[in-house]
Amino acid sequence: MGVKKPIRRSVSLPPRVARRVKALMRSKKASENHVLVELIESGLEAKEKERARFFELADRLTRAKDSAEQAQLKEELGRLTFGE
Repeated sequence: MGVKKPIRRSVSLPPRVARRVKALMRSKKASENHVLVELIESGLEAKEKERARFFELADRLTRAKDSAEQAQLKEELGRLTFGE
């Protein structure tokens, strides 16, 4: 399999986010592109883990027999779906 050519994208960052990216650039001594790619990759991984956790909890809920466990799982699913 060959090397994949990067795809250029242009993004506009809110000033607060741009300052945080710049601070990360300085602390890591990395380019803005490198920092942005790392942040995007870690965000995508976090979303995938969150999705997997949701389906794991939903599966456990369908198999749960105990009403206390069902209530706890419903609460956890609610937090994942709607936040705290």
